[in-house]
Amino acid sequence: MSVTLAETPAPVAATSPALEAVFQAELAQAREPKWLADSRREAWTRANLDGKISESGIVVGKSDERWRFSGHKGWSLEGALRAKNKYAGKLPDIFAGGHPLDCAGKLTYADDILAAQTPVSAELARQGVIFLPLAEAIAKHPELVREHLFKHDHALGGGKFLALHQAYARAGTFLYVPDNVEVPATFFVTHWAATPGAALFPHTLIIAGANATVNFLDYFGSVNTTSEAWVAGAATIIAGSGARVFRKSVQNLNGHTLSYQDDTVICGRDSDVRNIAVHLGAQRARYESYSKLNGPGSNLELCALTIASGRQEFDQRTFQDHAAPRAKSNLLYKNALLDESRTIFAGMIRVEPGAEETDAYQQNRNLLLNPAAEADSLPGLEIQNQNVRCTHGATTSRLDPEELFYLRSRGLPKNTAYQLLVFGFFEEVIQRVENEALAELLRKLAREKFGK
Repeated sequence: MSVTLAETPAPVAATSPALEAVFQAELAQAREPKWLADSRREAWTRANLDGKISESGIVVGKSDERWRFSGHKGWSLEGALRAKNKYAGKLPDIFAGGHPLDCAGKLTYADDILAAQTPVSAELARQGVIFLPLAEAIAKHPELVREHLFKHDHALGGGKFLALHQAYARAGTFLYVPDNVEVPATFFVTHWAATPGAALFPHTLIIAGANATVNFLDYFGSVNTTSEAWVAGAATIIAGSGARVFRKSVQNLNGHTLSYQDDTVICGRDSDVRNIAVHLGAQRARYESYSKLNGPGSNLELCALTIASGRQEFDQRTFQDHAAPRAKSNLLYKNALLDESRTIFAGMIRVEPGAEETDAYQQNRNLLLNPAAEADSLPGLEIQNQNVRCTHGATTSRLDPEELFYLRSRGLPKNTAYQLLVFGFFEEVIQRVENEALAELLRKLAREKFGK
């Protein structure tokens, strides 16, 4: 697959002829409900439109503020293919040699084809927990899936990518935890890019009923370090009244992959939602996070840790939408940049007229570890209610030479002191995962990025 990135503004190339043929064939053979087939056709039309910049993000250009500073203009899918056959090779075990992950259920995909499945226990099934591949959930629970699948759009700039995702997405996960059911163990899903030239469209849909407790981990990785791939994923989290949802995601695709990921969070009354994203891989990656606090008293925590190296570019766009009173949101995005890498952070907090007593915070912290690295930050506020407390900030700095001197004066070698300071920068986010197996994995992956 020849993946190209135009340096000048250009329409995003929606599909290759190969992908178009796959779309039409899959639609004809899928035997999906009419509502879903119609939704896919509408998305297909939207994805293939050309013209001037619109709210659906059809064209990416310099005058579109939602793509400011980004090098993603003109993504091409020329040569991208959907895998036809199940991957025959061995898939990695990311927790091998470390703490085992306590799983409530597990799904493993390779090139968007289900490779392995560990269903929920009989006890969880008796309590009404549904944890299924997306296609199976659509067949067995169509009305439950229909209520939220592809229903929560936004305008953060990636409308065309979302449309492509909606048209193609069949691999993925559906999780439903009913009212008052608590599941402390983790639902674990891995998505592997395995075949050269693969085009992947993974989807995650989490629905937590009133007072439910959910823990979830998405992992995106590559089987090898050389195969090109194109990944456009999306996740939606619906938290009912009083629900507690903790979702973690790790993007560790290889350096020849283009990655787009959209996360949408909808918070109900008095719900508590945490969404932590770790970004390590891909040649270029765009991450869009839209959160709507619909319920009074809801609480939302958004964290991200990005480690960029080489000539990687990570583009992060966030929107905290407060639509209900007495809701709280807290965002912390940390970026560490090596070599000639780049990061872009653009975040917005919006407080709607009826959302009095909002408490919202947004912070982006960038650590430059090489003079050639570049970090751009664009925090913003849109406040339509006076009785609120909203703050935002962004910092870009290098390692403090006084802190480095202090550690060296205590007898630590320079490299050791350097690592302590850098990994101390990461720990504020890593410790928030509250899972020893995952925390250990993240530290291991961070060391690999530094070649340690």
